[in-house]
Amino acid sequence: MGSDGNQIHAMFFPYMAPGHMMPMVDMARMFAAFGAKVTIIITTMNALRIKNVIDRDVKLGRDITLEIISLPSTEVGLPEGCENVVSAPTPEMSIKLFHAIELLQPKIKKLFSDLHPDCIVSDSLCPWTLDIANELGIARIAFNGSGFFNLCLSENITHYEPHKSIESETETFVVPGLPDEVKLTRSQLPDIVKAKNKFSELFDKLRQSQRKSFGVLMNSFYELEAGYADHCRNVLGIKAWHIGPVSLVNRDTVDKVDRGEKTSISKHDCINWLDCKKHRSVLYICFGSLTRFNKKQTTEIAYALEASGHPFIWVVGKVLKTSNDEFEDEEQELWLPQGFEDKIKENGQGLLIRGWAPQVLILEHEAIGGFLTHCGWNSILEGVVAGVPFITWPIFAEQFYNEKLVTQVLNLGVSIGNEVWKAWATEDSLVIKSGDDILMAINAVMGDTEEAIDMNKRAKKLGELAKKAVEEGHSSYNDLKRLIEDIKMHRISKSNGVIENSGNA
Repeated sequence: MGSDGNQIHAMFFPYMAPGHMMPMVDMARMFAAFGAKVTIIITTMNALRIKNVIDRDVKLGRDITLEIISLPSTEVGLPEGCENVVSAPTPEMSIKLFHAIELLQPKIKKLFSDLHPDCIVSDSLCPWTLDIANELGIARIAFNGSGFFNLCLSENITHYEPHKSIESETETFVVPGLPDEVKLTRSQLPDIVKAKNKFSELFDKLRQSQRKSFGVLMNSFYELEAGYADHCRNVLGIKAWHIGPVSLVNRDTVDKVDRGEKTSISKHDCINWLDCKKHRSVLYICFGSLTRFNKKQTTEIAYALEASGHPFIWVVGKVLKTSNDEFEDEEQELWLPQGFEDKIKENGQGLLIRGWAPQVLILEHEAIGGFLTHCGWNSILEGVVAGVPFITWPIFAEQFYNEKLVTQVLNLGVSIGNEVWKAWATEDSLVIKSGDDILMAINAVMGDTEEAIDMNKRAKKLGELAKKAVEEGHSSYNDLKRLIEDIKMHRISKSNGVIENSGNA
């Protein structure tokens, strides 16, 4: 859609982590494609990650700009240029980064005051933006980095506390009050849910800030989790709009390659390798940018992949450093068992990508037949768009909740069987999954059993619905249109002296 002469101005302020920044930038680009004036507030180093794609949008005639500010990294004890979670691999560094972002409040307030947009879309991890928005009479929309299912599950666990009525960490309980029967164990819950800790107050504040905002913006689509979108709005009373899957704004190959960090493989090498493989024969393995396995677990994964006989693409992440490890450089941290790389190169079974991969580009290739994932929400959505089934291996954050959507509600995947939530893995805390367990899950998804065939059919159908959702006249397109109209109505109310920032109970 082009501008109709009644253009809104939306400012976006993403949290500085790939899983938060990528979808928010995609959302900002969707707003601009819909005719809105868009400003993205970004720090110096993070601007380099998105500058090329924004420049291409400007050349297409879209009204989108970057407002670049400096992050006070050194003031909180971080190295100069450390402006993203991927550059802050320890808990201590991540907390310092969080505080550095909080120190941006005066700069952010001045920008909002000077530019006075119609709305501010900010990450839920930045609750203080609501206070600034209220003070300036601007609508604050919270970006929730996950889906409706996770939001409903979290709210109901907090409200009903079903985990407190069981005796052991491994005993299964059902979460009450949801559209489906969802089962969890206490060991799969985040630490802040099981017991109060130093982060509990912060996360309570995040939840309250989200509820008090003008509304919540979701990277999801109605057909994926219809019952939970309805439950969120009608039962929980949270005003929300679904405008995803937002990764679909990246229509050109160059946009898909540039999305996120710099890749270690050329798109031609990657696509040429996939072009030589049979339809839906390749397993794609990626655990996100923050997961760390130790050498023993990495060895078990390598064994399972080789033993499966299936072609695979494995995005190799950094291994967890133990007391016995001395890594001279980053390349050594991207560790693999001795001889494994040479073997799979020789027989052509696998393609190894170290660090960051062009995931959207890979998943959409017709050779991909399954996705072994950590269950980050962006990965789940990108796999859904590609129409592939999942092998689920959640680690922390809301990943166990996302797994239940995939395996218990949508029936789109098979669990690897991880039962223990760990925010920051240590040498002693990792629960090793055996190569045989991993192999069993791979064969359940990549095999030719009736269950695997049915799973593939469901995944393919949902992928078609995902692509359709963002097209004109369909669910996410219509919700974005409704959101922009809501923002315009808020602007009219404000000009008439009636200011209502909160759209929630």
